Amino acid sequence: MALTWVLLIIFTATLIRSTFGFGEALVAVPLLALFIPITVATPLATLLSVTIGGIVVLQDWRRIHLRSASWLIAATIFGIPIGLLLLTSSHPTSVKVVLALTIIGFSLYSLLASRRVILQQDDIRLLLVCGFAAGILGGAYGMNGPPLAIYGTMRQWTAQHFRATLQAYFLPASLIALAGYWWAGLWVPAVTHYYLVSLPVAVPAIFLGRFLNHRMEREGFVKYVYFGLVAVGLILLLEAVHGKL
Repeated sequence: MALTWVLLIIFTATLIRSTFGFGEALVAVPLLALFIPITVATPLATLLSVTIGGIVVLQDWRRIHLRSASWLIAATIFGIPIGLLLLTSSHPTSVKVVLALTIIGFSLYSLLASRRVILQQDDIRLLLVCGFAAGILGGAYGMNGPPLAIYGTMRQWTAQHFRATLQAYFLPASLIALAGYWWAGLWVPAVTHYYLVSLPVAVPAIFLGRFLNHRMEREGFVKYVYFGLVAVGLILLLEAVHGKL
């Protein structure tokens, strides 16, 4: 029964990631940790992230905004140590609340405002800010996605370009994280076992996500992304409140 739930969680998380380009972190690790040790769940989720990113990049490499992805990755490297410091700081709850309210506030503004912030071309300064923020969120909470999603919606990327470009970011980032887990001795046989068992459900979810993604119009997709960001912010807020209680 536990394995059935693990496979269902992996299918759902993979489908979310493949359809929207981000968001599986909200589903995968917290729910997997209910059935398998967190020290297995986290490397497993990262290994699956590498698989998703690799397949999507091979599928849609022509749709990747390589220049944008490169700047985001470069800035992320400098943000990760800050995130790790926040993770071990004496005020993690306050930081989480501020991040949650910022994400929720910007997303609601973008959903409700008559005119959204739109970038006609890449803004290097904003790319660096979003990449740096993604590194902080990734280092502290394993949630790199929100700043990347915000930049992609401001650039008005199509659903297909959005999905492909974010995977070009997540693939190297996940490979670096996976190397760290291996170095720390966390890539144990159980991780490999669950990974191999989950492939028959994860791979179809990747292709189903691509099918859904390629049928989304830009305006509708942007709304879905902002609703997803509101959900991310609310979950962060709930985690902060729960941790304080």
